[in-house]
Amino acid sequence: MENTIRTPDASSVIVGVDGSAQARDAALWAAAEAVRRGRPLRIVHGADTDARALYLSAETVERVRAAGRELLDDTAKAVAAEYPGLTVTTEFSRADAVTSLHRAAGLHGTIVVGNRGLGGFDSLMLGSVGLDTAAAARTPVIVVRGVEGAEERGSVLAAVRDEHDLPCAQYAAREAELRKASLRLLHVWNVLQSVGTVVPMLDGVDEIAGRHEETLLAVTGVIREEFPDLVVESEAAKSVSVAGVLVEASHHADLLVMGGRRAPAPLGLRRGLGRAAHSLLHHAHCPVVLVPRLAGHFGSTS
Repeated sequence: MENTIRTPDASSVIVGVDGSAQARDAALWAAAEAVRRGRPLRIVHGADTDARALYLSAETVERVRAAGRELLDDTAKAVAAEYPGLTVTTEFSRADAVTSLHRAAGLHGTIVVGNRGLGGFDSLMLGSVGLDTAAAARTPVIVVRGVEGAEERGSVLAAVRDEHDLPCAQYAAREAELRKASLRLLHVWNVLQSVGTVVPMLDGVDEIAGRHEETLLAVTGVIREEFPDLVVESEAAKSVSVAGVLVEASHHADLLVMGGRRAPAPLGLRRGLGRAAHSLLHHAHCPVVLVPRLAGHFGSTS
């Protein structure tokens, strides 16, 4: 049924599909996530027919709509075959994909997208829809990566930059509980950004390292208090490449949770995505969750 969600189900898991193999994998991953949460799954296809209707014939627009509805039906059937007890709804949207996904998620839903769309050239590259969805997100966005043939590692990884990433760590802790997995809190600080390019005195580096460890310990303490039955590990590491450390750590995780950053983007990056987040969305070895740091509400897994 062609429609626009005006009062979206706030607790739903929302997944976007475009006919690519990556989007199909994302739909199945999202279905498993919805089952873990005990929530419904909504499958969305944004065909952007409203914008294209100005220069496409009515017959072509109708073919696009028919193909979109068929894609939604086929995806829903594939999900139902794997998860027969899951409540699944579909939405064909005449708006573009990014607008459709954000509208469907509302203020609380979780958006899931594949790591590459139909226009991608390289399996390591994230499609523009995924990047734009993550960059403009007001709710958590999950980019599904590294799931083909992957075995469960029993660990959720959370990247902690500072105390403002506590909601990110809490989100990761709930995900770890759902998976019956452990939680690893990893704080990586860039030694060059912290002390400059001139090699400082050793005691200066130690002082900076101590401040970073205090930040991580503060977040870790809150998580251990709120989730007393959860196995929580924490580690502070220094490196010249924050993204490099996190990408390597993602080899050992089922999910990587990171706070999004609302800041002016460097040249070549989507506005709202920092360098580390941008790199992880392209190169991580497991699904990546971006939790907006400045959003007033976050999608709940409880």
